[in-house]
This record gives sequence, C-alpha cells and structure tokens, in this order.
Amino acid sequence: MVEQVFELSKGNETVIEKVVFDENVHYLHMVLNKEDGLPEHFSNSNVYMTVVRGKLSINLDDQEMHEYEAGTLLKIPFQTKMHVRNLNEETLELIIVKAPAPKN
Repeated sequence: MVEQVFELSKGNETVIEKVVFDENVHYLHMVLNKEDGLPEHFSNSNVYMTVVRGKLSINLDDQEMHEYEAGTLLKIPFQTKMHVRNLNEETLELIIVKAPAPKN
C-alpha cells in the first residue's frame, strides 16, 4: 500500500489529535466543548484553520474577538498572537494545518 491512512476521532469528547506531524506539515484535529480552548500563544508557522462544525471564538493579536461558523477557513500568519476558544453550546471541531511544519 502506497498511501498512509489516518483516522480522526468522531465523537464529541474534547480532544486534540496530532494526526500528521512530520517535517513537511503539521495536521491537527481538535474537538472543543463549551468553555474549552487553547492557552494564548503565538503561531509558530502559517496556520490554516478550518471550522468543521460549531462556532470558533478567536482573538488574534490585539483585535477584538471574532466568531466564525462551520465552513470557514482562516489563514493566520506566522508569529500572530492567538487565543482559541469555544464560547458556545455546540461542539466546535477544527482542522488545523501548519505549513511549513514548525522547526520546534
């Protein structure tokens, strides 16, 4: 078999899965329930964030919080301050691609 196959979780439990983490790309799958989120941090690469379901609440640099619904793709530049959260009742599911893959 030439291809590699990866399975993503399908439930509503909070999870942060590092699906592909190699020298080319970091591909993550996240499921966040109400009030779940990530600590404030700076992006360590270009970040492509797809909202698969739910509504993303995010602060970038010094901007006010914005909310994005399912079907939205955000392109976030390297070294951007980020605070990612789910402030809504519905489960939030994200696909995050970091390209190029961060060195550290």
